[in-house]
Amino acid sequence: MEGLDSTQLRTLAAVAAEGSFEGAARLLHVTQSAVSQRIKSLEETVGQVLVRRSRPCRVTAAGRPLLRLAGQLVLLEREALADARSPLGGARTRARVPVVVNADSLATWFVGALARLPGELALSFDIRQDDQDHTAELLRDGSVMAAVTAQREAVQGCRVRRLGAMRYRALATPALVDHWFPDGLTASGLAEAPVVVFDRKDRVQHRFLRAVAGRDLDPPVHYVPSVPAFGEAIRRGLGWGLVPEQLARADLACGACVDLDPERTVDVPLYWQHWRLDSAVLGALTDAVHAAAAEALR
Repeated sequence: MEGLDSTQLRTLAAVAAEGSFEGAARLLHVTQSAVSQRIKSLEETVGQVLVRRSRPCRVTAAGRPLLRLAGQLVLLEREALADARSPLGGARTRARVPVVVNADSLATWFVGALARLPGELALSFDIRQDDQDHTAELLRDGSVMAAVTAQREAVQGCRVRRLGAMRYRALATPALVDHWFPDGLTASGLAEAPVVVFDRKDRVQHRFLRAVAGRDLDPPVHYVPSVPAFGEAIRRGLGWGLVPEQLARADLACGACVDLDPERTVDVPLYWQHWRLDSAVLGALTDAVHAAAAEALR
């Protein structure tokens, strides 16, 4: 089999990032026809369909290893070019860093990790958001180079290290507690009281329900897929919900909310997974993430 063409690989990465051949063409400053021809040639080399021509375009299972290779190739090329130019004082090429993070980490500590990185690295962050139980999927398919994830088993081709645990507390307004739990926190009350859930991937509230009731419950659910709106829904009395303790402190301190069970918390272990690659960018990002997590997580 003939070797893989680096230009075609970069084009595959552009299609995946932009979600269309047209967007990839704009990103690469070439015609849409050139993008189409490069992808077709790469597919002929591999003998597999690599991109599903949908809206948006999706990389197939056969294309995922090539997408990961393309991302690694781009990163290493940029670092090599920067090293070659540095003795001459040349400008650094800005590196795009695609990372996936769960919403609560993004709302609490992760941005602080990015702020620790030295400006001379000239990085452009492409932050994706997904549930911690699903972030590793984007790492697996090559869409991102690193992930904050609940998965402790290393994705193939990646390194993994524990960051710590995010602790959640069950919050509700005093009025909601008086209405649904007049005799204290009970399984019957939890079965009837409305609960606020981030989205359909979010299972943190269900872990708390099982811990208290000893079985699965099916209470009324409000889905609120925004961290600020999630907290506001609880403060407005729409339902109770599990809130990261970093965000819960203010509402508890001012009395807007109470803790349904101060002795019972839910801890979600988090891990940092990234490509197994000798890269200055990945090394600096990993150091910054670990330092920020050490201050913020349990």
